[in-house]
Amino acid sequence: MLSLVVFVPLQAQETKLLNQVNDDHILDQVVAVVGKNIILKSDIETQYLQYRMQGFIEGSNRTIKCEILKDLIFQKLLLNQADVDSIVVGESQVEQEMDRRFRYFIGQFGSKEKLEEYYDKSVDEFKEDMREVVRNQLLQQNVQGEIVRNVGITPKEVKAFYKEMPLDSLPLINTEYYVAELTKEPEITESEKLAVREKLLALRKRILEGESFATMAILYSEDPGSAKKGGELGMYGRGELYPEFEDIAFTLKEGEISAIVETEAGYHIIQMIERQDDYVNVRHILLQPKISPIQMQETVSYLDSIQNLILDSTYSFDQAVKIFSDNPNRIGGGYLVNPASGNNMFQAEDLDPKVFYVIDKLKVGEVSKPVTYQTKDNHDAFRLLQLARKTETHRANIEQDYDKIYTIALNQKHQKILDEWVEEHAKKAYIRIVENYSDCEYYDDLMRNQKKQINDKL
Repeated sequence: MLSLVVFVPLQAQETKLLNQVNDDHILDQVVAVVGKNIILKSDIETQYLQYRMQGFIEGSNRTIKCEILKDLIFQKLLLNQADVDSIVVGESQVEQEMDRRFRYFIGQFGSKEKLEEYYDKSVDEFKEDMREVVRNQLLQQNVQGEIVRNVGITPKEVKAFYKEMPLDSLPLINTEYYVAELTKEPEITESEKLAVREKLLALRKRILEGESFATMAILYSEDPGSAKKGGELGMYGRGELYPEFEDIAFTLKEGEISAIVETEAGYHIIQMIERQDDYVNVRHILLQPKISPIQMQETVSYLDSIQNLILDSTYSFDQAVKIFSDNPNRIGGGYLVNPASGNNMFQAEDLDPKVFYVIDKLKVGEVSKPVTYQTKDNHDAFRLLQLARKTETHRANIEQDYDKIYTIALNQKHQKILDEWVEEHAKKAYIRIVENYSDCEYYDDLMRNQKKQINDKL
């Protein structure tokens, strides 16, 4: 049976002992203890500085720091519950999450070496510093997920939530666009492919004879992301590269240069920089076959004829997409997907400016003339664009914006469940807070709960 929680300020001697480590060198001040977990003053100050730098500060400094303390107590309660429920996170999960984060960091800096040089610390040292933080974050996510896992919301609840919302509380929804496409990529001739392969073979020969792979990549590679970095890609794990590229990359020895590799992006030669278990860092030179002006004009003419079939109602745009488009999204009607939200709705700032320039001149249902675009592999292609649907700026309403209101209502319900969980578990957990934070509203709530619990027992 869980013991009665005691919410009292830490005694001066207890605070001193908790803060004293490594041969009596005071490193920080303990602000609170939650179960086996402590909250340091530096934890609060670090988050406060981050909020200030990001421009999120509204209200007094003290109010913000009290809110940060409240959030940290919640996080520690989640960790405490993970301990009570014997929830664990495996080493492989921690490693995968750290690898995911470091792939992002390395991508931002351009290479592992630049990251290490900037911080004067190796990736392995970084990982050791982050390991416990990442583990705790995963534990917190697991516990929080369990708390709300079976909490859903019905359409009736969504409608009730909407009716109770004051008009000025409803979010303002900016104009949204739904855009569909019908795409066609010009075919590349075999003679063009052969010419590109011969050019790449000539570059490979020069490198084997002593010229720098990195220099050749800077001068000739058509991969805009890596060319300026001498063709270096940075660390990638299995399953993150083109399969054909990956199959060869993982077989190379340090410094070895591959034969020509063909992928969807074009033709490559690859040089191994280093391999660490299931991760490789390689350089590559990419050359892409070009489309002739004749092929481009033939593709435009082809799309013009399809547009005419749509205009004379031989086919609807949706039917034409399913029959003629060569993009896999034809199965879903050719709708563009907003990468930020994962759905088909775009606000003006979310759209590619070239797309917005075209569809902004269209009425709903109209189809554009053929326009050029670049595929994800940087190939030239053409497409017809349709403004499938457009909503004007408005206050959210249940008819047009059910999905948004559903999400707001569900999040609020989850938050209510989490608040109730915190209130209940704060009564059972061991929590102490230092005296100079005892004026926080959250601390007062804890004290009131404690006094009520004592009075109930009496």
